[in-house]
Amino acid sequence: AFDLVNIHLFHDASNLIAWETSPSVYSGIRHKALGYVLDRIIDQRFEKVSYFVFGDFNFRLDAKAVVETLCAKATMQTIRAADTNEVVKLIFRESDNDRKVMLQLEKKLFDYFNQDVFRDNNGTALLEFDRELSVFKDRLYELDISFPPSYPYSEDSSQGKQYMNTRCPAWCDRILMSHSAKELILKSESDEKIVIYDHIGPNVCMGDHKPVFLSFRIAAGAGKPIANVHKCCVVQ
Repeated sequence: AFDLVNIHLFHDASNLIAWETSPSVYSGIRHKALGYVLDRIIDQRFEKVSYFVFGDFNFRLDAKAVVETLCAKATMQTIRAADTNEVVKLIFRESDNDRKVMLQLEKKLFDYFNQDVFRDNNGTALLEFDRELSVFKDRLYELDISFPPSYPYSEDSSQGKQYMNTRCPAWCDRILMSHSAKELILKSESDEKIVIYDHIGPNVCMGDHKPVFLSFRIAAGAGKPIANVHKCCVVQ
């Protein structure tokens, strides 16, 4: 027996607010929401079984750290609204090279000049900024990520590999599991111990998210120490 729990956590409403602090305020909101869900899963009223939690967690890269890394040698220009003095746009320019624009940041704009950084080697160089799950390392396990950020892809059917310039690409879509579920997968008695954690449709348009899947074979009775032990009756 195991539980399957589908989840959809809160998104980042504004790139500018996400950029302000490290970690962002949105990260804190997701942290509380996921903690609440996990507490409900292991509620003492129910039998404790292994579980998988999957869906759009909306986990984002640490925006402040990412920008500081991608634009380490850039100068920042701040543009404010004339009536409210509120920051509405940040422009990061190279110090030389004719002050080329590297990044433009608005509430719903993340326009970085070189998207290849998110695609080269599946963008795994940026995994160090994927920090939201670290809070739950004692409660949740995830297989190694070897696919590019799953969001936000262009919805143009001819641009299957292209990201939209709306958000910083991130691994929003995940499949996580309890540590007992990890044991089911990695220590199953199955002859075929092939486990695949990957995304679907890398070269074709799948909408703004690329679906993520986890494929594995599990032996009957795995995870139950006495599942294959026959109980004998005792003759009085």
